[in-house]
Amino acid sequence: MDSGTTKPFAPLVAVPACVRAVDGQPFHTVGDKYVRALALCAGATPLMLPSLGDDLPDLAGLVARLDGVMLTGSPSNVHPDHYGKIATPEAEPYDLERDATSLAFIRMALAEGLPLLAICRGFQELNVALGGSLHARVHELEGRMDHRRPKHPELDVQYGPKHPVRLRAGGPFAALAGAESLMVNSLHWQALDRVADDLVEEAWAEDGTVEAVSVSGARAFALGVQWHPEYKAWENPFSQSLFEAFGTAAAGRAAARNGAQDHRLSAVS
Repeated sequence: MDSGTTKPFAPLVAVPACVRAVDGQPFHTVGDKYVRALALCAGATPLMLPSLGDDLPDLAGLVARLDGVMLTGSPSNVHPDHYGKIATPEAEPYDLERDATSLAFIRMALAEGLPLLAICRGFQELNVALGGSLHARVHELEGRMDHRRPKHPELDVQYGPKHPVRLRAGGPFAALAGAESLMVNSLHWQALDRVADDLVEEAWAEDGTVEAVSVSGARAFALGVQWHPEYKAWENPFSQSLFEAFGTAAAGRAAARNGAQDHRLSAVS
């Protein structure tokens, strides 16, 4: 017998997979650090979404059964065809299967009002999905710093603080940080070029590179970051707060969705 209290369902958060070759065969993969941060800091149940593109049946129907979406980083980049530029070796490697799934999924999720958190490649996907474009190699642009992964064998150094970002006054990141700036890690060579009209710039590196955005007019939590807050998020106060805020939004969606489902069941019983 229970105590009469019902534990709420953990929100269900979809994480689109990368497609990578292992021993010559394609595998759908999601990095451990992303799903672990979702579970430990957001209190969410991660659900890997295979990147099957048009072969994935009823993607729109799946969106309606979810409580959130998190878009991860990846060694791959969004193909330039999706933002009106010519494909060059500098913009490689690509993951066409992930592009075919994530870009449509982002637009569906925002239309449905799903809470959304976009990280690194996911941050770039969000910009492209809404009509923006990317720089292939931001460190080669005049006046820009080297944002690439530090060449060091230890992950704690690779994902350690590298440079400050300035936060937009009055924006959601400034509210979460309780400060005007934040130290972040940096492991990317692509960056936002033309920022999509529906995105609000929320943070900038010292060289002007856009480091965070929010979705203007979003019906729920919808934020993206260029850095990697998922790495040991539970040890970083800001990362913990970011994932907790995302988890709270997803939990609210779960409560509303399950409440609506209970109402439908009671109506037919």
